[in-house]
Amino acid sequence: MYDSKPLKKRLISISIFSAIAAFSGQAFAEEAPAVEDEYTFMDAVKEGKNLTSFRLRYEHVDQDGLQPPTFANGTANPTATKELENADALTLRSLIGWQTAPYHNFSFAAQLIDVTKLMDNFNDSTNNILVNGASNQSRTIEYAKVIDPSYTGVNQLYVDWTGLKNTRFRLGRQQVNLDNVRFIGDIGFRQVMQVFDGVSVLNKSLPETEIFAAHFEKITQITTEQRDGNLEIANIKYRISPTEFLVGYGYLSNVDDLGFGNAWFGAGTLNNAGKPNISADQSNKTLGLRLDGTHPFNPNFRAHYTAEYAKQSDYADGDKRIDAHYYRVGGGLGFDNFNFRVDQELLSSNDNKFAFQTPYGTNHLFQGWVDKFLATPRSGIKDTFVTATYKYQDFLFFADYHFINSDEDFNTVGGGTKTNGSKYGKEWNVAATYNYSQNIMAKLEYGKFTEDDHYAPTPGVANNVAGNRNRIRDTEKLWLTAMYTF
Repeated sequence: MYDSKPLKKRLISISIFSAIAAFSGQAFAEEAPAVEDEYTFMDAVKEGKNLTSFRLRYEHVDQDGLQPPTFANGTANPTATKELENADALTLRSLIGWQTAPYHNFSFAAQLIDVTKLMDNFNDSTNNILVNGASNQSRTIEYAKVIDPSYTGVNQLYVDWTGLKNTRFRLGRQQVNLDNVRFIGDIGFRQVMQVFDGVSVLNKSLPETEIFAAHFEKITQITTEQRDGNLEIANIKYRISPTEFLVGYGYLSNVDDLGFGNAWFGAGTLNNAGKPNISADQSNKTLGLRLDGTHPFNPNFRAHYTAEYAKQSDYADGDKRIDAHYYRVGGGLGFDNFNFRVDQELLSSNDNKFAFQTPYGTNHLFQGWVDKFLATPRSGIKDTFVTATYKYQDFLFFADYHFINSDEDFNTVGGGTKTNGSKYGKEWNVAATYNYSQNIMAKLEYGKFTEDDHYAPTPGVANNVAGNRNRIRDTEKLWLTAMYTF
């Protein structure tokens, strides 16, 4: 963790500098001589762009289930048989940064981040020992989870070089969002975003084609944990029309520990010849092809469509159980300001040993917003969902409904005649976004997941306190967000 006090002082200093730079740029323009001076680095600074925003969010979580059985150090939680307390989180994210305009083909960007808890009745999942889906903040272990830890640090710090025509090289810490962010994204919904350290290149030399390639050696996750390893990215996008695309991609991850060991392969030594799954190597490669777009028939009527397939397998020293595939198919229609579509997404299972994973994606946007499936259960997921949006003046309304089933039957909690299940549950989500101006946005969001078959992570789980703790429980979440962007 960073020491927040000196960095918070730097945040204030940079805010003052940004304001001074803006006013001085105006004064410079008014007092400029008739003959333009040589373009200097300070001119590039003043003509740059702001990377500053402030986002205030309230999140409420009402989740059925029991409190975790142990603290971070393994000692028993004396309240482990009690129901989880509802979580209430009020957090402020401050991003303060600036990127210069090009100067001799170089531009420089720096962005600091501070996440402050204004109301912290929630378990932020960090405990300074483990940082993964099973970890808990000991001080607030009785509350449901909201993964928005306090954090002050460097969010982005990079240099761009554009000395080659239609090409941009970027070196340093950077955000990356590709396609629909299913596989590579910054997880921008959470207050601490996912960022990547390394080098990337974007080339647009070929007609209607964008080529993005990258080599990253460090990933900072939303828990603030930094993972070391190598992530190679290749993404080639061909524009069929202004709103239709064909994309081929390959993502090679040589990172043995992404924090999802048990979540990917099961508890203990399940299906692993006596070796602990928590230490199973998670290195993998994903290769895929995506066709996606909106085809307009006239200004008021259009069709939406998506067809995508990907294959995932072990890579480098990755666990040999990593072998699964992915598809998404769907489509719909749009009339004026209304859009409607039906989709199905499959993350397949490898005989209940492993299921297709998307560890670098913005997974909050998929399988519903309640985040019950940020890591795919070993039995896989088949999600069939309908989505509708409507835009009215400065308001955007959104609603979807998910039928979330497994790819293969899973074990259920015992105590009845049914020992296998295939239906995780259903979820619906609604949202209303109000764009007051280009700079000010407000949003209200709600999501509800309802459990169907009582999922058990391992065979033979009894219908007792321990067995019921690991079910995918009924959960409701509410978000209120206000954001100002400079």
